[in-house]
Amino acid sequence: MASIARCLRAARPSGLAALVKQPVPRLCSARTFSVSASNAIRKYTKEHEWIDLAADLKTGVVGISEYAAKALGDVVFVELPEEGKSVKAGDAIGAVESVKSAADINAPISCKITAVNTLLEEKPGTINQVPEDDSHGGGWIAKVQVEEQGVKDLEKLMDAEAYEEFTAAEGEH
Repeated sequence: MASIARCLRAARPSGLAALVKQPVPRLCSARTFSVSASNAIRKYTKEHEWIDLAADLKTGVVGISEYAAKALGDVVFVELPEEGKSVKAGDAIGAVESVKSAADINAPISCKITAVNTLLEEKPGTINQVPEDDSHGGGWIAKVQVEEQGVKDLEKLMDAEAYEEFTAAEGEH
């Protein structure tokens, strides 16, 4: 903890720096940066899949929700979708097996699979750790290309707030 406190205080010039008469850089300089809001549109299905659709409505990333990952328990196997395959909303694109059960992964919208997360073949437990992470090393399932029908399908899905209400009600049963 002392090292954090030291970092927060302004650094004193060392004796050598005073002799050289050069300014001593602060150890904890503050950098300014801007954070732009994510332009992705995230929606959820009642079957607990999610999709992040890019702002241009042409590409997206698909995965299973954190709620589903917790309900499944420790994931031991992930069957990934076939790259290049076109699917309709609700079609099975893969499967997840855990120590408790197995479940299909369904396409949340009509789309074409353009890439799959091969990390999940080697480390299926990644889904339990970061199920809704669409970055490298995350638990996403597939990257997709979206056409007009997929954009229409998106309108039928729930936003984060509606999905949270849905899972809360589902947990009561």
